[in-house]
Amino acid sequence: MEVYQDPILREDRQMLLFAHLSQLLNLITGFGGFIVPLIIWLTQKDKVEHMDEQGKQILNFQLTMILAALVSIPLMLILIGFVIIAAVGLLTLIFPIINGVKASNGEPTQYPLSIKFFS
Repeated sequence: MEVYQDPILREDRQMLLFAHLSQLLNLITGFGGFIVPLIIWLTQKDKVEHMDEQGKQILNFQLTMILAALVSIPLMLILIGFVIIAAVGLLTLIFPIINGVKASNGEPTQYPLSIKFFS
């Protein structure tokens, strides 16, 4: 009779840092900031401590920012969309850096204003 054992998760703060900072690819490629963290989360969530939790936070944040950017497009006709898209740009630059540093230091991360698509 085999006894099932939970896999032992390794601590890898550099991988967590990379997952958070990979979101900045959106500013370069326009789409890599969602795809790269998704791949990291899918391949490392069962291997790296805190990757499942932080990966979901990253994906929730990215999907929320994509949704906000899409909503801002028609709102540009009444000018409020320009404010929203500027806010999205700032948030997608600031929060990955802040949370990357926190993850690197072993501190808990948080992305405010995120819709919980993954829980």
